[in-house]
Amino acid sequence: MPRTVRLHTEVSGSGPISVILLHGLFGSASNLMSVARSLESHFTVIRMDLRNHGKSAHSDQMDISVMAEDVVAAMDELNIAKAHMLGHSLGGKVAMQVAITQPERVKRLIVADIAPVRYGRGHDAIITGLLDLELRSLKSREQADQLLMKAVPEIAIRQFLLKNLMRDGKDGWAWRMNLAVIAELYDNLRDAPSSDSFSGPTLFIRGETSGYIRDENRAPMMRQFPDMYFETILKAGHWLHAEYPTIFNDLVGEFLRADKGV
Repeated sequence: MPRTVRLHTEVSGSGPISVILLHGLFGSASNLMSVARSLESHFTVIRMDLRNHGKSAHSDQMDISVMAEDVVAAMDELNIAKAHMLGHSLGGKVAMQVAITQPERVKRLIVADIAPVRYGRGHDAIITGLLDLELRSLKSREQADQLLMKAVPEIAIRQFLLKNLMRDGKDGWAWRMNLAVIAELYDNLRDAPSSDSFSGPTLFIRGETSGYIRDENRAPMMRQFPDMYFETILKAGHWLHAEYPTIFNDLVGEFLRADKGV
């Protein structure tokens, strides 16, 4: 049985160099539409749904390593030998794993608000709240929002999560993502990418109010990514690309266009 699964991809733009965009946990390719549009005039942009997310295939196997293999397999299917790569949160870990394990496939790497470290269990309340929703008796998306409010008080996060809720038949509801496997294998997703290094140009962008990249992470990050650049978006949290899209997109575009191959 092959380890990889087929990823759903959405392609836009027509530049000679490709940029691959990878979303975070519970997300999908649509989360990075703004940055995709900002890059389309210079690059071919490929947004990918990670396994068990969006429209990509479901699997009972899920960890950073195999998710990186999925991305490389998708690149092979699209005949992309080498590309720039941008990942947010979990997608950033997957992008780092691709760059570390197959550096010949990555030109420039951008990692949005995640460090190459193992994290604590920061999503337990969200996972429990989602699992507790009785989809068989659910009447509407608005009812789901009300039921999820106690576990997830932030309305923006609830709206983001409930994008995964889809109609199942005339009256029923289902999760588009493979919630059961994500919940079961959540510890795998907390892991750091491989500890080897990537010597290519790498940009880390963090949100000032987010705790995902701490000051103490920077020295080990520089050892693992020696050609590292670092930017902080003031007042931004973890969803920095959605909160301050103009600033984020400008940082991304400037970094990628600095590549002499563009």
